[in-house]
Amino acid sequence: MATRRTLLGALVAGFVAPRLAFAQAARIASVVVLYAGESEDDEPATWSFFDEMRRLGWVEGTNITYERLEGRGEREYVEGLARSAAGRIPDLIYATTTSVALAVVKQTASIPVVFTSAADPVATGLVASLVRPGGNATGAFQGLQDAEQTRFELIREVYPGLKRFGLLLDRRSPDSQQETTHQVAAHRVGLDLMTMKFTNFEAVAKIFGNLRRAGIVAVGLTSSYTLIARRREVVEAAMRNRLALIGHRSEWAEVGALMTYGAEVADAQRRSARIANRILKGVKPAAIPVERATKTELVVNQRTAKTLGVAIPDSVLRRADRVIE
Repeated sequence: MATRRTLLGALVAGFVAPRLAFAQAARIASVVVLYAGESEDDEPATWSFFDEMRRLGWVEGTNITYERLEGRGEREYVEGLARSAAGRIPDLIYATTTSVALAVVKQTASIPVVFTSAADPVATGLVASLVRPGGNATGAFQGLQDAEQTRFELIREVYPGLKRFGLLLDRRSPDSQQETTHQVAAHRVGLDLMTMKFTNFEAVAKIFGNLRRAGIVAVGLTSSYTLIARRREVVEAAMRNRLALIGHRSEWAEVGALMTYGAEVADAQRRSARIANRILKGVKPAAIPVERATKTELVVNQRTAKTLGVAIPDSVLRRADRVIE
């Protein structure tokens, strides 16, 4: 009798186990993706993240779902955006900017957060350290040593006689604490930096007008949730004042900035995707070090150069990873 019961138990276990395994395998992971601006504008810039996720076996609609939420380029929406994402209780939240990631970790300490950050995540308080993040957030960091100085060197090549250079700084951005770093880097290449700060986006157009009247012809763009989310409006305002913009992310050149130099965004996003893959497979964010993007990217917009009447030197064009004609 005991032998018969054992046999029946084994048969039942053998029947149930595959069904449980199938149920586990069929479970669909849920990911909320947070954009600073309109998802229609911002999603193309994150295709590398989704492509890498697919390469790692995560197929949308099959074993993973993505819910895209947008911040409309307004800081007033960030807290609500983060609260909405956390309220959905997904398996993971992917924050595409530092400001959004900071808002999310204030809303939840349990849902894993993966970020692609332009600002230093340690300096902004997003993680305790790059090696040991310590909380529920980790991801990829786009910061490059000496990137600011390289941008200043590039603008000096384009404008050999340039003495003064404008810098647009968002007071509410994590990067606002790095003003001294920008000043030091500019002085190293013989530039006097005219830093203009704003709190509300509506002031940007007026700032550009003031810079132009002060004789400034080129302006650097710093890391900012508001600026990157509303980059088309920023470029339009700059072009009305015939100002050449230099940014740190390729998205700026794609919408009309003269040049961009910084970490390759696609590299950072692929790193973020690989981290997301590990988390969805059970690894805790606190145990995954923040990765630093190592590839650089120089993008030149020749259309903008022609509109502004600027001749990009061959020395710069030869270095460019991409030239937008």
